[in-house]
Amino acid sequence: MVIDAHHHLWKYNDRDYVWMTGAMTGLRRDFLIPELQQVMHEAGVEGTVAVQARQMTEETAWLLELAARHPFILGVVGWVPLIDAAVEKDLERFAQSSRLKGVRHVLHDEADDNYMLREDFNRGVSLLKKYRLRYDILIFERHLPQTLALVDRHPGQVFVVDHIAKPRIKDKVISPWKEKMHLLARRENVYCKVSGMATEADWMHWTAEDLRPYFDVVLSAFGPKRMMFGSDWPVVTMAGGYTKWMTAFLSFIHELSGDEQRAICRETAIAAYGLRKATPGYKG
Repeated sequence: MVIDAHHHLWKYNDRDYVWMTGAMTGLRRDFLIPELQQVMHEAGVEGTVAVQARQMTEETAWLLELAARHPFILGVVGWVPLIDAAVEKDLERFAQSSRLKGVRHVLHDEADDNYMLREDFNRGVSLLKKYRLRYDILIFERHLPQTLALVDRHPGQVFVVDHIAKPRIKDKVISPWKEKMHLLARRENVYCKVSGMATEADWMHWTAEDLRPYFDVVLSAFGPKRMMFGSDWPVVTMAGGYTKWMTAFLSFIHELSGDEQRAICRETAIAAYGLRKATPGYKG
């Protein structure tokens, strides 16, 4: 059984999804539960973690409502205004749902590359452990030095790096990303999602061989027990789709032991996010 630890859902409007620029016109429509269930079934996925795509508490509430109605959504990574002095009110409200497993801020879209080092932001992050919440780190490669500083300020906090920190796969550049990821992996409270790789490559022409060196770096740095699979659906539809990405991912783990494959496909997500275990054979 596979758990998809990273996907999105949305009802599209042209006001809230300004990050869907130029070439992302194919994303400017609704992506909802029926379509998600279809791609899950085709890929052999039986449980998921839904992740925020808008920086609005309304979306966090909506994702939690969907998770309450659809048991295959095992957890939600939502958004709260971490820099707000009153953010704990939102944390208290949303943490009443056992499906809230973490929060995320779209750091790589902030104009200030040092946004994550702000005192008010770090105050917000410092509250997460109280509510047993993880923090998903969404960055580009250039933000890894700041990420190391962020993580070191919160040694008891569980962090999950999204999309292997978005290396420059399209340009076939592996350093200094490689070295910085090894440094980050020394922090045992940090996990890594094997997701978002196809969209950092050449969308129309990437092959598994283009992505493999980057997977190997993460495997060497974090090991299977701190790696988890994610599709980044529906964003992955811009770069070949769910099935193509799943096929590449499975080729990467083919030679690993059964225990290592189960860790990356399922067990790490359960451990990192504190998920209840999905029922084998459940189709939603």
